[in-house]
Formats: sequence, structure tokens, C-alpha cells
Amino acid sequence: MKKLALLVLVVSISLHGLMAQSVTSLLKGGAQAQEPTPASADELGRETPSGTVLGFLQAAQAGNYKTAADYLQMSAARRQSQGPDLADKLKVLMDRTFVGSLRRLSTSPEGSLDYGGTDQQTVGIFSNSDADVPVVLVRVGDPNSGKIWLFSSETLSKVPELYDNLEAHQVENKLPQSLVRNVFLGMPLWQWLALFAAIPVALAIGWAVVLLLAIPRRLWLKFRNRPNLHSYNRMSKPLLVSFSALAHLKIAAYLGLPLLPRLYYYRTIAVLISIGFFWFLLRAASLTMQRLRIHAVSAGRIGAGTLMVLGERLLAALVVIVAILATLGIMGFNLTTVLAGLGIGGIAIAFAAQKTLENLFGGISVLADEVIRVGDYCRFGDRVGTVEDISLRSTRIRTDERTELSIPNGALATMNIENLTRRDKILFNPTLGIRCETSADQLRYLLAEVRRMLYEHPKVESDSARIRFASFDKSALSLEIFSYILTCEFAEFTAIREDLLLRIMDIVEKSGSGFAFPSQTVYFSRDSGLDKEKAGAAEQQVQQWRDQHKLPFPDFAPADKSAFRGSIVYPQPESAVGRNQRLP
Repeated sequence: MKKLALLVLVVSISLHGLMAQSVTSLLKGGAQAQEPTPASADELGRETPSGTVLGFLQAAQAGNYKTAADYLQMSAARRQSQGPDLADKLKVLMDRTFVGSLRRLSTSPEGSLDYGGTDQQTVGIFSNSDADVPVVLVRVGDPNSGKIWLFSSETLSKVPELYDNLEAHQVENKLPQSLVRNVFLGMPLWQWLALFAAIPVALAIGWAVVLLLAIPRRLWLKFRNRPNLHSYNRMSKPLLVSFSALAHLKIAAYLGLPLLPRLYYYRTIAVLISIGFFWFLLRAASLTMQRLRIHAVSAGRIGAGTLMVLGERLLAALVVIVAILATLGIMGFNLTTVLAGLGIGGIAIAFAAQKTLENLFGGISVLADEVIRVGDYCRFGDRVGTVEDISLRSTRIRTDERTELSIPNGALATMNIENLTRRDKILFNPTLGIRCETSADQLRYLLAEVRRMLYEHPKVESDSARIRFASFDKSALSLEIFSYILTCEFAEFTAIREDLLLRIMDIVEKSGSGFAFPSQTVYFSRDSGLDKEKAGAAEQQVQQWRDQHKLPFPDFAPADKSAFRGSIVYPQPESAVGRNQRLP
């Protein structure tokens, strides 16, 4: 709870500063100076070149030319009589002939060295057929507001002449005057209609460009005799957004939009282009990572392929974060404040989300070490299941009970994991309990026959196969079998194990003995006890081995072991599976 409270406090402080900066930027158009703080002396925000230019445009666009005149370097008397008319003409010139970047205007009270000195800034030019006239701001002292920036008197002296030489839009002369005179959000209605009418045209141009870009790719695939996959279709939509926005931008350049609406329009188009670009980047990264993953899996590096799943998700998160920051920058937000807020918030999140980060790096370490892979059948502690997915936070396991088990990656990295899929062979290690009445020669016969059977069986690794008399238990003679079944498929192993156990039962019965059980046996006079005939045959066989010096203890001779190999037919001839067919 303490960590959660600290996280909420730090994030709240960060977001408060970020939202204050964002709201200020939006109110001022993003690139202009911030609203005056309580300590600021000027109510019109003229302390910076950006505040002066954008403040003038906003006042003039609202039709408040008296306030717009306060941004002009004029005497008080002249401002009272000629200021509104001169501000109107200056606004028309700014809309029609101004060349310059409003986004790059300095938001510092001292201005920018790129645009001049500390007392004078050249923010752009008025471009006409005769000559280019610079638009100059000067920094002057005001008795009420202190140091402020104003449109210079030198620039204002050329405004009437430039305005008289300004030609009206040829299009406006041919349009109904209602569309020209009526203005909405600073733009005539005919320009709004033209912008909306240009949307389907821009979409058609963008689609044509996308189709043209697809032609070289199709020719290349046809030349290399490769299938035409549909991956390009996934890339076409983001390309369509970007190219259509660029086409609309080119069409709008001929409409002569007013300066301030033009700034907002350019930002909107830039955001659309940015969305299309990062959307394309996201799709391209996803397709690239998928192809690399397929290549890694086909080359046998399944662990690397699984790690690329996590890498793809991290890369997608990074692209989204960069896209958000780029969009905020285009919209005019101060990225310094944004990054500072993200830095403080990141520290708080890292402090409060230790487990999340632990799980993230735990998943990376598990995938990098290739401890497990998607599709592996593993034992996790006391649970067994198949790995279905390894995500940023946890690993999902499908258990034998068909339930889904989720294990945090942090815990998984410290857990003892037994990967059953990577077995090259499976251990067959039963312990047989034989009745205590069994004679030594019977036991020798039983041991030899089982050992021989293990050597002969084609699915048993003969080099490591063995059976030994292990101990005298309370009610049984313990025989331990240790061998490996040559298969990594558990279903096939169960079939082979069944076959071996049945053969062992036959051998035990043939020896005249039997399996012991944890019980007491009471013998009556009618009980014949052990099968004397079979016991005699087993003892006779052992005696024959002794006479021929072929007693298989402690083991069979190497030549005999070689001869035994593969002499048992498995599966049995009576089996429906067939000898050369794979068990289900």
C-alpha cells in the first residue's frame, strides 16, 4: 500500500505538470509562447516572437482588429485611428503572401539567433512579383508591459503598398459571393468545400501510388518464381494513409489557405502522415520478425524463434511509444516537459512494478537460455503440461487435466524445470518382487532369461540394459531392472513397456516361481507349494550352463550379447501393428 500511494503521488505530480503544459500549448496553437504566468507583465503574451505573431493572427482571425493593432509598432494616436485598418491589411498579407515557419518561431523572450538578434527578429517574408519584403519584429520597452515584441514600423510602412498590389483569388471571382464572404473558423466556405472535395481525389491518388509501388515487387517475385504472398496487402493500408495525406497536402497548396488555419491544417496532415508511417513501421517490423522466427524454427533454433515472439512485442511497444511522442511533438506539445514527466513517471512505475520487470527479464532469460520452447512437454514442480505461450509477464501451460496453468516468468526463471520433450530415450526401471521360496538356481534362470530378453529386444538399448538381484525384502526377493527404451514418444514407450512386462511375466512363470505380494502365506497339507517339475527344469538348465562353462553370471559373454541383439521380433508376429510400422 505504501508503494501504491507513492506511485499515485508521483504520477499525479507528473501528469499535473504535463497537462498544464499541454492545455497551454493547445490554447496557443502549440508552437506559440505559453500563456502569461501570474508574474508576467503583458496580458497579450507579447514577451516572445512566437506569442506576438500567433497572438496577432488569433485576434485578427476573431475579427478583433482593435486588439490586433496592439501588436503593431505605432504611436498611440496612430494606433487609435489607423491601427485596425492596418491590422486588417497585415492579416490579409500574412494569409496570402507570408513565407515562413510559424512552428520555428522562438518562444524565448530574447528571441533566436537564427532569426536575428535579441532586439530584432526576421520571422519571414512577404513574397510578391516585384521583391520579397522581410517581416521584422522588434523588441521595445512598454511602460505597462515591460519588454515586448511588435511588428516593426518598417514592415508596417510597406503594408499598404503590398496590399494594393495584391491580386484577389481568381477562383473567388467566379464563385458565389456567399461562399466567399461567409467565413467559418477563419476560412471562407469555398475553401472548406474544396478541402472536403479533395479527400476522395487524394484517396484515389494514394491508391494509385500504392498499386504502382506493388508492380516492381510482383515482377521480382515472378522473376524469382516465388509465390505472391499477401504480406504487401497488410502494408498497403498504412501506405495509403500516408500517400493520400501527401496528395491532399499538395492539392491544398493551391487553395491559398489563411495562415493560422494553414498551420492547423499542416499539423493535421503531419499527424496523418506520422500515423501512416508508424503504422507501416509496425507492420514491417511484425512481418520481419515473423519471417525471422520461421527461418529460425526451420533451422532448428526453436528457442531463438520463441524469443523473437517476445522481441516482436517489445518492438511494437517501442514503436507505439515513439509514435505517441512524435504525434505530440507535431501537435505542438513541449516534448521537454513530456519527456521529463515520462522520466519521473518511469521511475515511479519501475519502483512500483518490480514484479512486472522481474517477470519481463525472467521471460527473456528463459527464452535466451532455451530452457523451454512453445510446444515442449515439461514438468514444473509437481505439475506437468505443454507450453502454449511465453508472454511478457507469464508462461501459459496446458496441463494433462486440460486446465491452463499460468506461471510468472520471474518464478519460472528460478524454478527447476524438467523438459520431457528433449529426452532421447526413456528409462525403464521396474523392480520385481519374487516369492521368497524361489531357489537360487531358479533365480539364476530368471535373471539370465530376463537379461537375455533385454539384450534381444530391438527397442531396448542393450549396452546399458541390466537386471540384478538387489535385496531381500520382508516378503520378496527384489530384482531391479535398469534399461533405456529407444524412443522419445511417450505413447510408443507405454506400448514397449507393456510388451516387456508381459514377457517378464512369461519368464517368471516359466521359471516355476511367482511374484510376491505384501501378505502372509499359510500352507496347508494339501498345498503342493512350488511347481517341482518346472523348478527341476530350471535347476537342470542352470546345471547345464555350469557344465558347459556358460553360466551367465555376472553377465553373458560379449559374443553371446552380440548374437542376442535383435533376435526378438517386436512387435510380435501376432500383433496387428506389424513389425515395421510405428506404434501409435
